[in-house]
Amino acid sequence: MSEQAGIHHPKQRLISRDVEGFDTLAELALDMRSTWNHATDQVWRQLDPVLWELTQNPWVVLQTASREKLQDVLADPTFRKHINELVQARRDAAEAPAWFQQAHPQSALSCVAYFSMEFMLSEALPIYSGGLGNVAGDQLKAASDLGVPVIGVGLLYQQGYFRQVIDKDGAQQALFPYNDPGQLPITPLRKANGEWLRLEIALPGYSVWLRAWQVQVGRVQLYLLDSNDAANYPAHRGITSELYGGGSELRLKQELLLGIGGWRLLTALGIQPEVCHLNEGHAAFAVLERARSFMEENGKTFAEALAVTRAGNLFTTHTAVAAGFDRFVPALIERYLGGYAEQRLGITRHDLLALGRQNPHDSSEPFNMAYLAIRGSGAVNGVSSLHGRISRHLFEPLFAHWPTDEVPVGHVTNGVHMPTWDSAASDDLWTKVCGKDRWLGATETLEQDMRQVPDNQLWQFRLAASRSFVDYVRERLSRQQAACGMSPETVATAKHLFDPNTLTLGFARRFASYKRPNLLLHDPERLLRLLTNPQRPVQLIMAGKAHPADEVGRALIQQWTHFIQRSEARPHIIFLSDYDMHLTGHMVQGVDVWLNTPQRPWEACGTSGMKVLVNGGINLSVLDGWWAEAYTPEVGWALGDGQEHGDNPEWDARDAEALYDLLENEVIPEFYSRDAQGVPTAWVARMRESMARLTPRFSTNRAVCEYTEQHYLPAATAYRARAVDKGAIGVELVNWRQTLEQQWSALRFGEMTLVTESGQHGFEVQVYLDDLNPAAVRVELFANGIDSSVPERVEMKPVRELVGAINGYAYHAQVPVTRPATDYTARIIPQHNGVAVPLEDAHILWQR
Repeated sequence: MSEQAGIHHPKQRLISRDVEGFDTLAELALDMRSTWNHATDQVWRQLDPVLWELTQNPWVVLQTASREKLQDVLADPTFRKHINELVQARRDAAEAPAWFQQAHPQSALSCVAYFSMEFMLSEALPIYSGGLGNVAGDQLKAASDLGVPVIGVGLLYQQGYFRQVIDKDGAQQALFPYNDPGQLPITPLRKANGEWLRLEIALPGYSVWLRAWQVQVGRVQLYLLDSNDAANYPAHRGITSELYGGGSELRLKQELLLGIGGWRLLTALGIQPEVCHLNEGHAAFAVLERARSFMEENGKTFAEALAVTRAGNLFTTHTAVAAGFDRFVPALIERYLGGYAEQRLGITRHDLLALGRQNPHDSSEPFNMAYLAIRGSGAVNGVSSLHGRISRHLFEPLFAHWPTDEVPVGHVTNGVHMPTWDSAASDDLWTKVCGKDRWLGATETLEQDMRQVPDNQLWQFRLAASRSFVDYVRERLSRQQAACGMSPETVATAKHLFDPNTLTLGFARRFASYKRPNLLLHDPERLLRLLTNPQRPVQLIMAGKAHPADEVGRALIQQWTHFIQRSEARPHIIFLSDYDMHLTGHMVQGVDVWLNTPQRPWEACGTSGMKVLVNGGINLSVLDGWWAEAYTPEVGWALGDGQEHGDNPEWDARDAEALYDLLENEVIPEFYSRDAQGVPTAWVARMRESMARLTPRFSTNRAVCEYTEQHYLPAATAYRARAVDKGAIGVELVNWRQTLEQQWSALRFGEMTLVTESGQHGFEVQVYLDDLNPAAVRVELFANGIDSSVPERVEMKPVRELVGAINGYAYHAQVPVTRPATDYTARIIPQHNGVAVPLEDAHILWQR
């Protein structure tokens, strides 16, 4: 029977590693660089064109190929030569000095550990949900391109995020296919002796064994941990089963494995990063484990170790509303971390909980992961200029009595990895105009280069993109409908929908109420009139998932699918199911206009609209997130008034009417207004300006360079300075903070006097410091900023000791009379060399 079925000995059923040349192919297949450098695509297409188009997974294609097929292609000298050249090019690229090595050759930075709950690198590795993973994956890729020494740390999910099916009734159904590690482009992380690297993490009453995996992302390594180890109880094997699934207890376990397990993995590998970058608060437990590791190595207390290590930690928040932060009930934290705090950190459970609370003495307050990240980091940033401002308001309670503008949260606006999201035709166009190495360093010249492209060439480029996209949409929709059991007639009709010459709008994102995905449905009849105008038709492509537990989001999807089923709408609107990275790529490469309609300011940044820039798509968006700083009338269209209106149905109605008006009066006429050659010159001008001005600015090249120069390099220097002499400065910093805590309440101001002469206001104020060393504080004049400018701060200097008091001084400062003297007041704040105030100590005393 087995002979007839062609079944062979078990050893022969293994993949064909013994075929000469297999290891060379495996080296290429296991490098995720192929997701943005498409030099190897033809190799996998030659092995199995159908499987390649369906999966875009080189490792699956290679493992699926028969021994005979591999031997056949590898016997071809031309193919073998091509493979060898590709491997050599890969190795050369990994070794060549890149932007970082050239710009910062003497840097103190040798390693950044980048922790994230999810990474979007390729559809071949489905361990992502959406925007957070998008940012993480794109930043790893840019770090590889730029040579920034980053390693990623994350979790390997058995199921990843759910897959979506739209049933016959238009409702979302969630599926959870298994991520077979053998089919993923990952390899077990092994010790020098070949043993699989596994970590034991103690949880209450039991241990969890974690397996370690590695992913090659160009010159960057991504390490993943999973709990699906045979030594674990079945329930514990499922801890890393699903991204953002289960309840709060499962989420806490996942975050413990990511933060504590992730840092221990680095220790086991002998990796000692100067910088730990927390991509959201999920990984904040790494703060604790990094401090624990330092305290054990150097004989310090937890407080002293944290004072040293926090200088090397960076926390990036992506959350625009307080409800978005991970919070855990105190009993859960005590259960899972109480013993760790007492036995490993040497602190009380109360002190542990205080790290995650606004009020450390409120025993009912939940433990907030963002608060832990802030209290364990040396810098904090939001992901757009507007989000930085929103975050300062969100975290204001941690910095009582400080002006909102001085809450220590900056911003680095996200970008996207353009080589990942550009089409082949876009890559060709940009290469001809700007060169092949345009994303490997500085991008200052790209704007002027792209402005030289003539109208006809740009428009032909867009027409070709539209044709390719419509072909893809027809094929995907027909497969989608066949899979849902639609009639053969319906499936056949899908293969003829849409027209590449028609204006195509795209809307694709997570279906959540604050994103207002149904704003266009506010007036269905008006929408239909816009879509079905015979002289100026419009077609709309939609996609997106709602979290399986979000009933409102699922209902929003069903409203659209029911509307699309109307006979007059069906030819003009398509909803493509299972929104993933592969579908995203086709959409951002093919649509003419990208729509985005969130409630401001809930979109922290938003990166989907950035992806259309390189492909010549134009944005029409609410002035939120990145678009609030990107928009000018020359590059796209803005919706709304740029103000916050909350959850306001009346304002939603206004925005809907404004959106219809924009489409009807500006967008559609501009697209269909053609010159004698049939080119929409005004449209192409807007498209060119968007491509030239915004593509370099909102690329991950710019973002990763900013992170490197504004955060990684200073953090590495600061950490190294604090770590010298076994972290002796940590003891000094803890003593300084304890002294401030004990004596701050005794500080007070005396009389303030003002003398105005010679164009200067002269302020003198009496300050009584009790037993506090004057060097421990800074006295300064303060005035609020004018017209959104930064506050004015002028240090006041001690000019004499007050003879009538112990440790009392007169402080003096002068400012120009350009502002009224009443604008100014004096204040006392902590001061210590190299310490970030108020992030590391938020004491403050105002004179008035």
